[in-house]
Order: sequence, then structure tokens, then C-alpha cells
Amino acid sequence: MSDQSTGGTTEGGRRGDVLRASPPMFESKVLDFFSRVHPAVPAVIFLPTIAGVIYWSLRKTTIPVTIGLIAAGYLVWTLFEYWLHRLVFHFEPDNRLGARLHWIIHGVHHDHPNDPMRLVMPPAVSVPIAAAVLALAWLIVGGRHAPGFVAGFYAGYLIYDMLHYWLHHSVPTSGLGRMLRERHMRHHFQDDTRGFGISAPYWDDVFRTAPQGKRPS
Repeated sequence: MSDQSTGGTTEGGRRGDVLRASPPMFESKVLDFFSRVHPAVPAVIFLPTIAGVIYWSLRKTTIPVTIGLIAAGYLVWTLFEYWLHRLVFHFEPDNRLGARLHWIIHGVHHDHPNDPMRLVMPPAVSVPIAAAVLALAWLIVGGRHAPGFVAGFYAGYLIYDMLHYWLHHSVPTSGLGRMLRERHMRHHFQDDTRGFGISAPYWDDVFRTAPQGKRPS
């Protein structure tokens, strides 16, 4: 599979520029500024948050229970990632407003998949989702177990965001890395109705949406 992010010829270089250079998302320069996010931002926000909720969990439960809750939260994240990508990010309404919302949510990423400032989730989206997950976990599993659970969920999100950036801006050398990048590039350049699991591609195998066919050239 060729490197979709760069291109070795002049034509490939021009195509690479198009894939990187996404247009303004909003007319307001302030709103557009907050739609562009440095890839380090999720780590800056969520690494200390994860450490904090793990500490919180250890104050409430034992180490084995906390480890189990983290594992459960991570597993739920992987399913959330798959279905969010499949049902929300790739839902394309026919009306003009719906099409506009789809472009803002995910379409811009498919039009310009290598823009480094639009590859991770903006805090304006990720932080409210994180707060909602904490509230929902508190209601479902209770205050004693919620911190450990959300630690796993948040860790899953952070792994996903960092991995997504890496797959677009690196050429992995390991077998696992090459497999993950190939599957994701097929989603972008071959068939966007398949390959929804980025950090957890096994859900595509479970739900029969794994990328198929020849490698994109």
C-alpha cells in the first residue's frame, strides 16, 4: 500500500496538500480556532484526569477491584468508539442542515484526513462527553465504582485519539502497526462503510464490517 499521507510525485504532493489543508469550519474566527486542536491537547487534559480518577478509585476500592473496573471501562470504550464512528460519524442526512452537521462532525476529516489540527477530538466535545460518562457511570454502577470505570473509559479514548493521529502521520514498521494503518487507510480511501474500529479493529470482525478487497494504491 502506498503512503497516502505524502505521495512521492508532484501530483502526489499536490494531493497530499489537499488532504492536509482543511478549510475554515466556521465563519467565526473564534469558533474556527477552537475547532483546530494540537494533537498534544488530549494528553494534557486526560493524562492527569486518568491519574486522578484512578487515585479516587483506590480511595474507594481495592487494587484488584480498581483494575477490574478499568478493564471494564476500557472494553465499553472500544464498543462506544465503534458504534460512535459507525452510527454518528457516518450518519449522512439528506437535508442541508444534516449534511452540514455531518461535515462538521466527521466529513471534514474524510475530505482532509491528514490535517494535523483536525485529527483529535476538540476539548469542547471530549470534555462534555467525559463528564456525561462520569454522571452515567455514577448512576449505573454507583459512586464507589464509577471512578475506576471512567478511568478505563478515558484511557481508551486517549489511546484512540493518539493512535488515530499516529496512523495518519506515521508509517508503522511493526506488523500490528502496519495492519492498523492499512485497515484505517482502506476506510478512508477505499470504502468508508467498513473499518469503523480504529483502536479496536476486532469489532469490525465481530460485526462483519472489516475492510475487504484489494489494497488502495
